Amino acid sequence: MKIVGLSGSIMGTKTRTAMDYAIKTLTEKFPDAEVTLIDLADYDLQFSDGRNYLEYEGDTGYVTQTIMAADALIIGTPIFQASIPATLKNIFDLLPVDAFLDKVVSILVTAGSSKHYLIAEQQLKPILAYMKAQIVQTYVFIEEKDFHRKEIINDDVLFRIQRLVEDTVVLTETFTKIREAKEAEYGF
Repeated sequence: MKIVGLSGSIMGTKTRTAMDYAIKTLTEKFPDAEVTLIDLADYDLQFSDGRNYLEYEGDTGYVTQTIMAADALIIGTPIFQASIPATLKNIFDLLPVDAFLDKVVSILVTAGSSKHYLIAEQQLKPILAYMKAQIVQTYVFIEEKDFHRKEIINDDVLFRIQRLVEDTVVLTETFTKIREAKEAEYGF
């Protein structure tokens, strides 16, 4: 099983801190999974210009092809100005419409205020659903007060991240088995 963690911003540290914990949990609990963390701050990505994702080279080609090869994604995003960052939206624009078909996608959100709790519901989930993702319905929302010196200090948040990781893997395994059983019915 290939799982990609996507830290969807080039600014700040909170989302990356949360994603690091999610990836650590994933590698410890599911050592057989092939895990890749993509932090958009580490890459020089082109803006989407409508080309097929396979036509991009360099960092853009690597990121899009790695995402397309994944069985599951854990997307981490901060909330800026009551919205997802443009860098994350650009990733969605670089990919085909059905990029997340047969993929499980879970969400981890960091925000400065509890007022941004529904951004994932109102902006991120509709995009993921449009792109055919099997979405893990519960997501982790982490506020500024849950961090101190680049560490998560709220045990409940750590527990929720662990649960998100487990739900992502279980849902991926379940959908894989269902898809394999359905394909076996065709007999070719």
